[in-house]
Amino acid sequence: MIVAHVSDCYPPRTGGIESQVGDLAARQAAAGHEVHVLTATLGEGGERGGVVDLERGVHVHRLGARMPFSLPVNPVEGRLIDAALREVRPDVVHVHAGVLSPFAFDGARAARRLALPLAITWHCMLDGVVPVLRAGARASGWRDARAALSAVSGVAAARVADVFGADVSVVPNGLDLARWADVAAGTRSAVTRTGHAVPPLRLVATMRLAPRKRAVPLVDLVARATQRLPAGAVRLDVIGDGPDRGRVAARVELLGLGDVVTLRGRLARDDVRAAYADADVFLAPAELEAFGIAALEARAAGLVVVARRGTGIEEFVADGTDGLLVADDAAMSDAVVRLARERPVLDAMRTHNAAVLPDQGWDRVLRAADAEYARARSLARG
Repeated sequence: MIVAHVSDCYPPRTGGIESQVGDLAARQAAAGHEVHVLTATLGEGGERGGVVDLERGVHVHRLGARMPFSLPVNPVEGRLIDAALREVRPDVVHVHAGVLSPFAFDGARAARRLALPLAITWHCMLDGVVPVLRAGARASGWRDARAALSAVSGVAAARVADVFGADVSVVPNGLDLARWADVAAGTRSAVTRTGHAVPPLRLVATMRLAPRKRAVPLVDLVARATQRLPAGAVRLDVIGDGPDRGRVAARVELLGLGDVVTLRGRLARDDVRAAYADADVFLAPAELEAFGIAALEARAAGLVVVARRGTGIEEFVADGTDGLLVADDAAMSDAVVRLARERPVLDAMRTHNAAVLPDQGWDRVLRAADAEYARARSLARG
């Protein structure tokens, strides 16, 4: 099969969509498919304007342009996408969309013009924009488009269904589960890790330091937890970087948490795995989390995950079994206090997570993608 993925963002940019599209494409190529990626992201050496690289067996079409702030757009991207699809003539076009994805949406329009089977996966939550998108879909004819629609989680899919009034499948993000499970296999219980004494509860959060991920409220809720616990009862490592780093650092200083919170910056995946080997609990404070790949990595590594209800993290975290699902920041602070005080509860969930892997391995993702491609081809035939 010839598969053409269309994504605004792709490596060398870093992020959830970038890593997922890259890994999915590479695994499809390894399975014997001819795989192309059309992207507005420039190559490592600035490759752009139609340059095609072969990366991990995938033909990567760099269709971007040099833009301010390295934005992944190109004023003539529609023409370039159209030409690339005419040349490749794929069996299916798989578009990867966010709320603002001009390149991906141009790819979807090109696939419709060329009457190519089309699958679209949303990697975002559409909260707050459903009415506008619904009206736009009606006005533009997209509600009647013959496309296989999916999202990365059930909660994200429900929003897409509200927009298009159509059946929306789930194509989850994937993970090399065995690679992260090695971390869980090498750790001991939180109570016994340093002998008979109970060590501090080691918290970790991995995120882009941007407002949507809510790193500043995370510091605030941890501060409230520390006020209810003995000195030294908790430690928090924040892994990641972004535009809010200065605000996060200032908040840590203002609240006097310099001995509690460590800002570790962006780490390579192997270094993240090493950090998880010395952690107990992963905190996910984001309210609009379509999936939560960092939380899935932590869950596969055996950590207890504390996350907000109503997010995609519910796909792999059951309350009281894999972690704790909470309604708001106050409840997340309460959860930190509870896990610091009730170590048998913490250890029971850690033992479960080390023994039972989540279901978001790549075999499942590849099967789900294949099912969407078959659905797209059937819809295209009418």
